[in-house]
Amino acid sequence: MKPFTFKQFEIQQTQNVFRVGTDGVLLGALASVDTVSKVLEVGTGTGLISLMLAQRNSQAKFFGIDINEQAAELTKLNFENSPFSSRLKNIHQDFKNFETDILFDLIVSNPPYFEVSDSGKDKIARQTVELNFEQLISKSSVLLSPNGTFSVIIPVEAGNYFVKIAMENRLFLTRKINIKGIENSKTKRLILEFSLTEKGLEESDFVIEKSPRQYSDQYLELTKEFHVFRK
Repeated sequence: MKPFTFKQFEIQQTQNVFRVGTDGVLLGALASVDTVSKVLEVGTGTGLISLMLAQRNSQAKFFGIDINEQAAELTKLNFENSPFSSRLKNIHQDFKNFETDILFDLIVSNPPYFEVSDSGKDKIARQTVELNFEQLISKSSVLLSPNGTFSVIIPVEAGNYFVKIAMENRLFLTRKINIKGIENSKTKRLILEFSLTEKGLEESDFVIEKSPRQYSDQYLELTKEFHVFRK
């Protein structure tokens, strides 16, 4: 499979690991990474999100974890081949059993969200086989620093439930980005950010395409430091 080339790094891809997608790009470009120093990504896949965040924050150190051995190996390869390699580390481990003394300023994830089914396509990455929302949220709440941020991208249909589980784990919603696939369509994804401290909610909208296969000015501006767009 062809690698996905960005301006400052390249993502090697395989059929057995979830490929570069719009959800990952959006989270990598929009997650609140500016003032953090220690970042944890849960479910790294190719390593895309951590690499984008490392480009945006030139000082922070990044730690990735993935239960899929092939994904962990692919992330390791992409980390090592990037200009940010000295600040990136990844391991093959089940997040539910992950133990560390480190508290992270940002925990970020593009988590599995489909219910378990007979489909074998990208099963671990897409279905809640190995990690469900409750497990992700409860573990992240323990590993988050006092002023840290927990940032995810999920389907809009799961938003209310996700917020409810977060509140049960004393995580407060501080930022919500409503993502539309195309202008004047319904919201299809949410980027949600949580904190251990209750703050005001910052809410905004984001449109990916202004018409079919035509990126919006908003998307082009957001990703201009990452994407290599064909002219």
